[in-house]
Amino acid sequence: MSVDSTYATGTRATAGALVEEFTAAPDAGVREAYRRLVEAVWDGGTLTGLALPAASEIVDGLDRAGEDRAGLLAVLLGLLAEAEAYVPDSPVRAAVRQGMDRYLDLLDRCEPDEPLAQGLIYLLAHFPEDRDRILAQVSRLELPVDDLSRLDRCLRELDPADPDLGRVWPAPSVWRLTDEERAFDKAWIASLSPEQITVNWRNDTRNVWAYMGAKAYWTVRDGVPAAIPRVPHPADTGATVPSAAEAGPELLRPHAAAFRCPACHDGLDFGAGGVRCERCAVTYPVTRGILDLTEGISDAAAGTGDEASANLLRKLAEMPTMGLYYEALMRPEFLRVAGSNWDAAVTPAAEDAYIAAHVRPVDGPVLDLAAGAGRWTGVIAQAVGAERLVALDMGLPMLNTLRGKLPEVPAVRASALELPFEDASLGAVVCWNALQAFPDDAGTAIAEVGRCLRPGGTFTLMTFVWDTDPVYRHFQAAHSFPGRPAGMLLFEAEQLRTWLAEAGMVIREESGSGTFVFITAERAA
Repeated sequence: MSVDSTYATGTRATAGALVEEFTAAPDAGVREAYRRLVEAVWDGGTLTGLALPAASEIVDGLDRAGEDRAGLLAVLLGLLAEAEAYVPDSPVRAAVRQGMDRYLDLLDRCEPDEPLAQGLIYLLAHFPEDRDRILAQVSRLELPVDDLSRLDRCLRELDPADPDLGRVWPAPSVWRLTDEERAFDKAWIASLSPEQITVNWRNDTRNVWAYMGAKAYWTVRDGVPAAIPRVPHPADTGATVPSAAEAGPELLRPHAAAFRCPACHDGLDFGAGGVRCERCAVTYPVTRGILDLTEGISDAAAGTGDEASANLLRKLAEMPTMGLYYEALMRPEFLRVAGSNWDAAVTPAAEDAYIAAHVRPVDGPVLDLAAGAGRWTGVIAQAVGAERLVALDMGLPMLNTLRGKLPEVPAVRASALELPFEDASLGAVVCWNALQAFPDDAGTAIAEVGRCLRPGGTFTLMTFVWDTDPVYRHFQAAHSFPGRPAGMLLFEAEQLRTWLAEAGMVIREESGSGTFVFITAERAA
């Protein structure tokens, strides 16, 4: 890469003026001056022509800025390094790394929760070649275990012969796998090509950077994050996944009239022998009260319904503790990043209260769409009655956990993009903290809800919108998960309103703190 050809448009004098404007800005003008500096050198993860001359000016500016402003500069230096983290011989990354002695010296004067310390830790996480120096200095800070494990993971180099993939969110330290779960991990990792291993490793690293960056940016911009209640780790309590009670088609039979075949859209027969589409000549397995509409067994195919049920049981055994980890450890941290909930303004109790106050079903089953491990399925059941409720998700480990906790609620494995229900058959739908899991098709999912709701039925949802600050928006977008390794894709509030209107729904209530959005819409007549 040629410095002259790639970074020729910027001058050090221009960069220096922007840094000086920021460091000297009155308190009331700090955010605007910082935004001008950021936009001059960095555009949503892409460097501008001013990035190279600005890098050394920003490093020098650390000595002139107060602690909070130095923290903002450290975050920006981390963004510059991250933008070309995997570009060989990146001059910008090299220029940022030139300040390593200064970063470590500044860190030596900090306490762990101070804004500057958080900004520096995020910045330092981009330089695995300095791993030993960084960790030696950080050891004096006595960081919390989770924070230290994130930094340690970012400073590791990929070992292609023994790659350690996944299990980094919300921190590597929270994952305590059983022997069976480790074997499961090794099996799926062994199936990857070298190129896929590299991509997964980098996605994992980006995921941790996103958390560290979001935390640092919140801290230097808004103050120390509020503590979230620490729940006991499942491994420390001896908690196990409740065994889903065995149940067959009888659990779903009261709702049979609402279902339709996902393939041909004919009705389904919930007979004693299983759930069957006569038109397709396909039987769908029901095991432990979970109907799997993704893998039917045709009459002409080899195998039997018993074989399909056995296959479903095998899948239920994969990562059985995922639901426990999600509820106890993963979701609260996800809300911090996606919902800007570092101030803990949105609590589980507030979410419960919203659901209870706004779900207003008409006749017909109530669907918990993308129900996950069932934390909010229980809340909905209390509001409308478990006998009215059906839970739907694509994740079998989550549904297994849900069924263990709520044996009276039937579950369905099916796609949110083609709901297996008749037109105007559902009394209400709840989609809580899930729409962002299929963002490319969120409009389709909302249209399906509109198709299936009866007139007057409510659609109650919680999801997240983009932060208006481009730096924080970058940290939101960089978070990835299995369903979307490219990173998170959130929404603009107006887009959600448009989709709901196009699906024949009228918004009755809209609210939210931070980047949360709570909406209750009603299906028009």
